[in-house]
Amino acid sequence: MADRRLQVFQTVARLLSFTKAAEELHMTQPAVTFQVRQLEEQFNTRLFDRTHNRISLTDAGQRVYECANRIFELYAEMDNSVRELTGDISGVLIIGASSTIAEYMLPELLRDFKKQYPDVTIRLRVANTDGIVSMVENNAIDLGVVEAPVTNKNLVVEECRTDKLVLIVPPDHPLAQQEVVPVKQIADYPFICREEGSGTREVMLESMTRAGINATDLNLSMELGSLEAIKGAVEAGMGVSVLSSATIEKELKLGTLVAIKLDPPVERPFSFVHQKQKFKIRAMDELLSFARAYCKSHPH
Repeated sequence: MADRRLQVFQTVARLLSFTKAAEELHMTQPAVTFQVRQLEEQFNTRLFDRTHNRISLTDAGQRVYECANRIFELYAEMDNSVRELTGDISGVLIIGASSTIAEYMLPELLRDFKKQYPDVTIRLRVANTDGIVSMVENNAIDLGVVEAPVTNKNLVVEECRTDKLVLIVPPDHPLAQQEVVPVKQIADYPFICREEGSGTREVMLESMTRAGINATDLNLSMELGSLEAIKGAVEAGMGVSVLSSATIEKELKLGTLVAIKLDPPVERPFSFVHQKQKFKIRAMDELLSFARAYCKSHPH
């Protein structure tokens, strides 16, 4: 309902990037630039200072940005008020999740939610935990679901379920017949790790530190940004790795990987993270309540 030019401007101002705004809005960059220029012509002043490849808000732009945020909050409040009266639950929800959660937890949860609320459109963005937290901080997404601790005290963090990590090796590996492996023994073998910023990597390195292993002691052979790539590399005998037990069910059934428990056990919470203020649309309250119930019935 709000002026499209104002929506485009607010997104550019929040991200301080025409390129990122175009990606988020699913528009071309020239279209984003055109909308902002139209708004600048309406006010007869520049809203952005453009220097080299960086942009910043002018004084006028800062004033418009602050007012735009209040306008959109009022629109959301109006929308929620009317929907509460009519009982209508619809709208667009933008959720962010780290790859483990997006690939192995959310599909079933979102499928069941859509059955109950077919008029709600869900957009999912996938990034590592650091990226998801950053999106929540910048209001680029309504709700994040992450797999590592969140240090920002200004965000609401709510644990939803516990995830267990296991050592994975190929069937012909010397450790394949063992039921339990000490965490510190991982340092004896080439290790395949997720990229920096990954929740899985962070939790694994913390458990190794507690076991007396320094990061420099780890025989790190590869860093990969994809769960499937890591599983493929382990299957090929290029090293061992530690992943969520939920991510390897297919490989265990096929017999291409072996999962071994770690001593001490390595666990981590999956958590919801969002801003402290009330959600912009009622559908997000319904999704969070639905997700809480789902996690209670699927604790592991």
